[in-house]
Amino acid sequence: MQLKNVIESPCGIRFMLDQLELQSGFARRWLLDAPMMSKCEEIAAAYDELHRFTTFVEQVDKTRLDTLLFKLQGLKDIRTTIKNLHNQAVLDDIELFEVKHLAILATDVKKLLAQQDMADAVEIPDLEKVIDILDPDGMKIATFYIYDSYCAQLMDLRTNMRQHPEQQDDLMLQASELEDGVRKDLSRALHPFASAIEQAQLALARIDVNLAKAMQIKQMGLTFPDLSQDGTTAYEAMFHPQVKEALAVRGREFQPVDIAFGQQPTLITGANMGGKTVVLKTLTLCQLLFQFGFGIPAASARIAVKDEIRFCIGDEQSVEKGLSSFAAEMKNIDAVIKASRENRKLLALVDEPARTTNPTEGAALVTALLQVLADKDMSLIMTTHYDIEPGKARCLRVKGFENGSMDYSLVEVQDGEVPHEALNIAQSLGIDSEWIKTARNLLESSGKTE
Repeated sequence: MQLKNVIESPCGIRFMLDQLELQSGFARRWLLDAPMMSKCEEIAAAYDELHRFTTFVEQVDKTRLDTLLFKLQGLKDIRTTIKNLHNQAVLDDIELFEVKHLAILATDVKKLLAQQDMADAVEIPDLEKVIDILDPDGMKIATFYIYDSYCAQLMDLRTNMRQHPEQQDDLMLQASELEDGVRKDLSRALHPFASAIEQAQLALARIDVNLAKAMQIKQMGLTFPDLSQDGTTAYEAMFHPQVKEALAVRGREFQPVDIAFGQQPTLITGANMGGKTVVLKTLTLCQLLFQFGFGIPAASARIAVKDEIRFCIGDEQSVEKGLSSFAAEMKNIDAVIKASRENRKLLALVDEPARTTNPTEGAALVTALLQVLADKDMSLIMTTHYDIEPGKARCLRVKGFENGSMDYSLVEVQDGEVPHEALNIAQSLGIDSEWIKTARNLLESSGKTE
């Protein structure tokens, strides 16, 4: 799975991508094409590399950092040109310019990083010989022209063209043929460097992405995760950056959440507006960020690597497939059940399943789902506002409405009973008092008091 396959996930990963201060479009495309990491060694190496860049961003002089970022803005996507090089084609002037520009850029960035003892953070191939081929006059200017110094005969022809304009047509034809020969010679000289040029382009994209991730860690207050060795995932003061920002605009603060889970199913209960969905979105987001090598929105995090992440949330009506909300949701959960029967490390996050059907059948479906998945080798976190029998599941409850405000922290409880707080929450929102009072009277008369 590539990052571009999950960018539209409702967990909020697009927000994190949009906040990255990438300098080049090619780096963004490279990042979107990046596969999800699923090996501990690979993830550890990626975070070691990112840590180097984070320290660099924190310590480097702002002018030097700005210079480096400005240089990276010149990174272009020249994969077609590189492909032509690999195929030993004759490059045209634009393609030769692209190669020269990349070679000079890679050399400049390599020198800038070396000045900060960062040359080994991401290896950039030495392209000085490429520059020598395309810059015979040693100007170190990222432009390309068939210079006179490439060919003495061409130099003489151009001199004659200036001195004898009446012979312009014949001389131009001869010059054009000589220029074609120069292009062939240059292309032939560059063919052995095709792989190095390709590696340089990828290295520059990697540097751009690492710098953007490092700056995001600093700006958002993200943390570096530890890799879990026992299959348990745990977060302290976990937060959702997009929700946190939206609340800040309204002068409110996001309440961070502590949570830990392993292979035992975890059931999170609580009233509507209790923050259950935000918890699942944040858990999904953190897992994806972890396996794509980003900073994690938490005070601390210890995360287990997964082979597959499935997030089932809310109203998933599919107009294209002609499915209702309930049908689309059932299809997605069915896919989770099927995936649980495969020999893969699975993380499934299911938000209020069967919420759109009647409460009796909905509660039965939720209870049955817990029972079906209870013994599977997977991590399952599920939310519900139904009162159900949790069976083997560990139960967490949103602390709820206290002293006139919501406390979104999670507490461990022994059963799956959902607190009855809808009327209190509605009242705190300033909902019509007659409506609330009438509802309370109906509850009291039926003996179903809060």
